[in-house]
Amino acid sequence: MAKKSFFSSSVEGIIKSYDQPKTGEGTNDAPAAEFLSGQASVPAAPSFSQPAQQVPASPLAAAFVQNRQAQAKHTGADDRSRKDSGSAGRIISVSSLKVEIFLRRSDVGIRDLLYAEKDGVRYLFEVQEINGSVAAAICCGQTRGLKRGLEVFLQENGLQIAYDDQILGHVFNPYGQTIDGTALDHPHTRNIYDKSLSMSEIIVDGDILWTGIKVLDFFAPMRKGFKMGLLGGAGVGKTVLIKELIHNVYQGLQSNSVFVGVGERSREGRDLYDEMQEANLLDKISMTFGQMGDNAMSRSRAMYAGLTLAEYLRDEKKQDVLLFIDNIYRMVQAGAEISTELARMPIDNGYSPALLTEISEVEERINSTPDGSITSFQAIFIPADDMDDGAVHAISQHLDGQVVLDRKVAEKGLYPAINVFATNSRIIDPDVIGERHFRLVEASLKCLSRYEELEQIVAVLGIDDLSEEDRSTFYRARKLRNYFSQPMYVAEQYTGIPGEFVAIGDVLDDVEAILDGRCDHVDEQNFTYIGAYIKNHQ
Repeated sequence: MAKKSFFSSSVEGIIKSYDQPKTGEGTNDAPAAEFLSGQASVPAAPSFSQPAQQVPASPLAAAFVQNRQAQAKHTGADDRSRKDSGSAGRIISVSSLKVEIFLRRSDVGIRDLLYAEKDGVRYLFEVQEINGSVAAAICCGQTRGLKRGLEVFLQENGLQIAYDDQILGHVFNPYGQTIDGTALDHPHTRNIYDKSLSMSEIIVDGDILWTGIKVLDFFAPMRKGFKMGLLGGAGVGKTVLIKELIHNVYQGLQSNSVFVGVGERSREGRDLYDEMQEANLLDKISMTFGQMGDNAMSRSRAMYAGLTLAEYLRDEKKQDVLLFIDNIYRMVQAGAEISTELARMPIDNGYSPALLTEISEVEERINSTPDGSITSFQAIFIPADDMDDGAVHAISQHLDGQVVLDRKVAEKGLYPAINVFATNSRIIDPDVIGERHFRLVEASLKCLSRYEELEQIVAVLGIDDLSEEDRSTFYRARKLRNYFSQPMYVAEQYTGIPGEFVAIGDVLDDVEAILDGRCDHVDEQNFTYIGAYIKNHQ
């Protein structure tokens, strides 16, 4: 008689153990850190099913299913008593994030929410793939404490977030729970996987939104309902610029805001909370955090949760909403982790093969209606300062404009450290921003571009070898470059310089004066970290 393989014996043992009544549990099952309830009633999440042949199941799971099917064929029953009890299935295997589940219910779909309970702790799993009777799910919290054989149940209403009239001033996790020590009085719930608006519901021509930040308003003006990207590598000032925008745009628009921290550091989240409280803006903003220490599912779903809150303010409260995202690239990273756990073949740079779909699903929900708008400012990390990165391209194609932060500008001590040549907006048009503004943008870019060429010549030959015209262009460009630095409200405690909100009219007056030579007698250092110049020196 041939010997049984180790693998066959292991599978047989597992199957036998499943058929035995569970009288006790192991001693090394530590409880998870989170308790996630999700008991509200909302429409079920949409199903995004995939072809079964594309879903690889583990050898252990495949062997388990084959044996269970053989048993069912032999006995004429497929564990009907368990089905009647409401169980959706049992856990087959557990890894760091992935949980494989043998399903007993045929109504379980992609993005449905399953749960298991052990020692008073509820573990949530979101279904990602289904292959026959085996579902591959990603755990929403820790997997520590889970084990093979645990019963799994279906949470009918999917992944939701709570909301009510008092969501402003609260901080949420991606699963709808407040994490600021407060609670909602009369919460309602909403599924985080809402569909995007139909084309007939969308409007695209909102009013121009002025931020009070000179370089943004001049080179990259935006409308209500815009999606503006703030692109940059590590340490060039993306988060500081986001905070300044929260402060300034509220002053100009008086709109409520939603801040989404995707993979945000806990320290930075706490700093933002305290800063909003000190500025008396806490009651005007709602914050959602998938913190850096959370698992990939939490970091990925923070974006969906925050967007759902913004849609509530737009659709039900009929408000103009400011949506700040820091940092949407970390959503891409979280998606890559989930994809790796599911053994999907990655694309360039290890990104998920569903990268374009995941980004589009979120970005296409950021739109405006006749009754309300969502204007988004999205910080986008550029890995290794590579603007050609696949994830950066996937996000950028949805944007109405982009502001590129440059390390070379930051090294000169000029903040915000913006590369004006790579910065753009789709409304740089004389019919939208006016002939004067359009003309000055073109003249400024021409002057600064010529300065880049002359700078190399001056470094080799010196300033004296330049013609009179080139010398004037050189000095005016340096003044213009310094002028677009600006003291920021959120950086006052570090710089000691009071922040300033600069109107676009003052910016146009100053730029025009510098370009036409009326400021040639002024030293270039006098234009560094100031607000309006002409207005304050008349």
